[in-house]
Amino acid sequence: MAQAALSLRTARAHTIALLGLEAADVEVEVQLSAGLPAFAIVGLPDKAVAESRERVRAALAAMGLSMPTRRITVNLAPGDIPKEGSHYDLPIALGLLAVMGVLPGDALDGRLALGELGLDGSLRPVAGVLPAALAAAERGMSLVCPATCGAEAAWLADSIDILAAANLLELIAHLRGDQLLAPPSPALAAEEMQHPDLRDVRGQETAKRALEIAAAGGHNLLMIGPPGSGKSMLAVRLVGLLPPLQPYEVLEVGMIHSVGGRLVNGKLPRSRPFRAPHHSASMAAMVGGGPHARPGEVSLAHRGVLFLDELPEFNRNVLEALRQPLEAGTVTVARANLHVTYPARFQLVAAMNPCRCGHLDDPTRACSRAPACAAQYQGRISGPLYDRIDLFVDVPAVSPQDLLLPPPGEGSREVAARVAAARELQAERSRAAGCREPVLNAALEGDLLERLAPIDRRARELLLKAAERLRLSARSWHRLVRVARTIADLEGAEVIGRTHVAEAVSYRRRPPEPR
Repeated sequence: MAQAALSLRTARAHTIALLGLEAADVEVEVQLSAGLPAFAIVGLPDKAVAESRERVRAALAAMGLSMPTRRITVNLAPGDIPKEGSHYDLPIALGLLAVMGVLPGDALDGRLALGELGLDGSLRPVAGVLPAALAAAERGMSLVCPATCGAEAAWLADSIDILAAANLLELIAHLRGDQLLAPPSPALAAEEMQHPDLRDVRGQETAKRALEIAAAGGHNLLMIGPPGSGKSMLAVRLVGLLPPLQPYEVLEVGMIHSVGGRLVNGKLPRSRPFRAPHHSASMAAMVGGGPHARPGEVSLAHRGVLFLDELPEFNRNVLEALRQPLEAGTVTVARANLHVTYPARFQLVAAMNPCRCGHLDDPTRACSRAPACAAQYQGRISGPLYDRIDLFVDVPAVSPQDLLLPPPGEGSREVAARVAAARELQAERSRAAGCREPVLNAALEGDLLERLAPIDRRARELLLKAAERLRLSARSWHRLVRVARTIADLEGAEVIGRTHVAEAVSYRRRPPEPR
């Protein structure tokens, strides 16, 4: 019995389990014990974690180390949290090296490790390094990660020590004190190609104005028009009107893309996201989910634009799932054993034809079922979803005469300058109101909306008449006020006037009755 106790050796490493953007502590216990040679991993591992045995075995063999001819047990504690992903390779390997005596006994103290092992001992990138770095900073620990993820973690280099190694051999040499690893540097993704210019769009002055209002206040926009009228052209030019991401927004967007495994070489995005999923996108692709509850398009578009072309062609259930994130700015993915919440404060821009054939307003080309086909086609969009859209704009077909006109004198640069000025007014108001971060007009609610969007008497009278005639819901009323506030901001007005309300009303419409 005494001899068996002496032969029992245990080492501990630390890593995380990703639960959405949250990082749960996981202790990796590696134990050598007497018995027939075996390598067992317990603690609710998934298939990727179970396969760590072979990757660890091959990586050690590549360095000339053989596995102990004893029973190896790896316990991922706590045992009631599912362990998913390949990032457990590195902490398992480090714990095994410590229990074998290759690493000093205290080498893993105060270190949080994650990374995937190649068969040659190289360290490959994994998802979730940025949330892991934040978790390490909160717990006062250092971070060990692959070199290709070092730029991602280096944004927190002022708060934690970061070891970013290209392979397991380099990491062992550093932990043994034989050589030092150079600290990584933070990096942003390369500047993307210049966004398409609004000057390229001929005609469509009303749609351009609606696009400017949407950009200034962060409002949701629906464009309705025949095929080829320029709806998609306008939508892709919206990002070029928006100001660049603020530092805190860069980290927010980077966290989501890190968890989704979408960062290239650990470089955080510098421009606002623009997501345009196909209308065949599934529920899991749109709002998040799947086997590992990964973020969906609504979260990948956080702080950016979600463009849905051919809106009625999307699955009805997928569209209805947008209602909660449009209102709350978050989306919750619920599973039997897991509930995760992702941020989803995006700007919805949608486009659709007025009817199935798209030529409702052209009597020479419209189908014989018009206008009944228009009500049926547009009726695929539910009233509650219509209620969450701030701006409706018709985009008529462009005439050949418009195409022959010279380019307009005003392009994206000039419009973006007005958008930036309007957003600065909103930021100043929200700071004066005691908000922790700037609040766009589209997100004003309750008492904050009452205080920051004052309406003069004549404008209020017009608003009441419009609400009665259009039979606006309370939600639509508030959205109308927010749009009017943005229009006033674009003019530099402190109080919402009658002309501001009148223009805002022109962008509202009642949803068609389904047939």
